[in-house]
Amino acid sequence: MKRWRTKANVSREQLAAAANYSPDTIKSMEQGVRMPTPRVLDVADELCRAEGLLSAAKDYLQREKFPARAQDFMEREKEAISLWWYEVTLIPGLLQTLGYARTLIENRYPPLDEETMEERIAARMERQAILTRRKPPVGLSFVLYEAALRSPLVDEEQLSRLLDVSRLRNVALQVLPFDRAVPAALLGSMVLLETRDHERFAFAEGPLASELSADPGVVNRVSERLSMIRTQALSPAESVCFIEGMVDHP
Repeated sequence: MKRWRTKANVSREQLAAAANYSPDTIKSMEQGVRMPTPRVLDVADELCRAEGLLSAAKDYLQREKFPARAQDFMEREKEAISLWWYEVTLIPGLLQTLGYARTLIENRYPPLDEETMEERIAARMERQAILTRRKPPVGLSFVLYEAALRSPLVDEEQLSRLLDVSRLRNVALQVLPFDRAVPAALLGSMVLLETRDHERFAFAEGPLASELSADPGVVNRVSERLSMIRTQALSPAESVCFIEGMVDHP
């Protein structure tokens, strides 16, 4: 796309204005950071006089459902036979309601285009099939720091969703109250998963970068931190009572 644009002496700003995108978005598409949209290809084809060659690329587009930094983790998540998840400030994607997920994705910065946003929301909801598929993971453990539950984004529907998931036989849901927090619990979210091939991975997602690691040392450190946090958290039964109390007395 950049070669055709340069050949036609069309500036990035001109293409962005014609396609109703920002110049930075066009730049990320030209650099391969973001998948071009069909609309951009059609507009670029006409503007750059590519005679259908750019528009023809629409047939070969396969848009990624997840951000590039999380794609490897999502592939492992689909294969997981066990999953330990600790979250500090947000409800884990596997437990989110549609409304909660939409609020997060719609308010992302920099903002996503409408098409990508809808695909991300749908993909997040599709991931949740892992909870109830015919052969679900044998063990799913979620520990949520109280701050995640106290967020203004968490409404009664989201709390009820947590209670529903906690009733699944293969799910253990625990709450870590403010007064039980240990330093290890304040260092950030983390996930530990094991695949069908018995490979173990540790995943940590940050605002700017994410890391999926199979390094035994990293996996062991994450496992130790998760174990420490779980011992401090309320039991699953106590956690259900805690969340029920929030529903009754918001």
